[in-house]
Amino acid sequence: MANITLENVQKRFGEDSVIHGIDMEINDGEFVILVGPSGCGKSTLLRMIAGLESISDGNVKIGGKVVNDMPPKARDIAMVFQSYALYPHMTVADNMAFSLKLSGVAKNVINEKVNAAAAILNLEPLLKRFPRELSGGQRQRVAMGRAIVRDPQVFLFDEPLSNLDAKLRVSMRTEIKELHQRLETTIVYVTHDQIEAMTMADRIVVLHQGYVQQMGTPLELYDHPANLFVASFIGSPGMNLIRGQIAEEGQFNVRGGGHLPLGDIDISKSSGEAVYGIRPEDITLTEEGVPVDVVTVEPTGAEIHVVAKLGDQHITIVFRERHAIKPGDTIQLAFNLDKNHLFDEESGERIAWHASTQAA
Repeated sequence: MANITLENVQKRFGEDSVIHGIDMEINDGEFVILVGPSGCGKSTLLRMIAGLESISDGNVKIGGKVVNDMPPKARDIAMVFQSYALYPHMTVADNMAFSLKLSGVAKNVINEKVNAAAAILNLEPLLKRFPRELSGGQRQRVAMGRAIVRDPQVFLFDEPLSNLDAKLRVSMRTEIKELHQRLETTIVYVTHDQIEAMTMADRIVVLHQGYVQQMGTPLELYDHPANLFVASFIGSPGMNLIRGQIAEEGQFNVRGGGHLPLGDIDISKSSGEAVYGIRPEDITLTEEGVPVDVVTVEPTGAEIHVVAKLGDQHITIVFRERHAIKPGDTIQLAFNLDKNHLFDEESGERIAWHASTQAA
């Protein structure tokens, strides 16, 4: 196992800069997920750690050693790709053993490592099958097994669940998390799916346009987003971001009409124009509150998602109770003033959040 350190890591393709001076420390045995939309630089950054992409500037260290000029095979890492890349003419056992055979490892050691990895991944009954005889989830486990037998310092995963259906992705998330708990090896994992990031990671790194927007535990990012991008990206449904202006102490004027309470949120750094942020589950139904007009009602079973119009903007509310609400209704809402945020509209940076949470 090993820690990973990135020091002012940059990547340029000709005149175009795609990774802009990233500094990051990934601890030994930590599960860190790089998340962001397509084109944010997360896969490029992972490939730079792996040695599959050159570094334009800065240093990548694995286990305290600078590896900038080391080939991938010398970095003691193993990578699992989005594509399973299994050899169709080889059995599961042979696919898992292939890299060890190329390295000249003794046959008895290979058998021991393959059997141990198969036991971890519940592949023992499948060792004699060919890839064409496996499901998508089984093929992904074989790809993971091929990485495990190498006993690397670091595992790198590049969107390994993208090709699986929704139900299988859920079960594979659990399997990968359990694998990490069993092996206690450093993992860097790339995904565009913030649900994967929230449910699996020890820490999440949110990337956008080659910059780190925020790094922290899943709940740190959920409860205290650093800017509008993180607030909108983390969470499903995302945080309600309501444009308007701070009128005075304790009140926020919604663009298009309406008012929201601010409570004792710190507005000392605000210039007036702002974005009021609140999570859908932090809004409740009340008899006297902020009036909104219901646009759509989406029952999911455990919850009801209501989209309503406030001023000229839409907000989402998540109710866990089964209220008899229908489109066209006017309902009254209460906002949890312990959970609201303010962001600067121009820069997107957080101005303030509720005073009771600022020490968190």
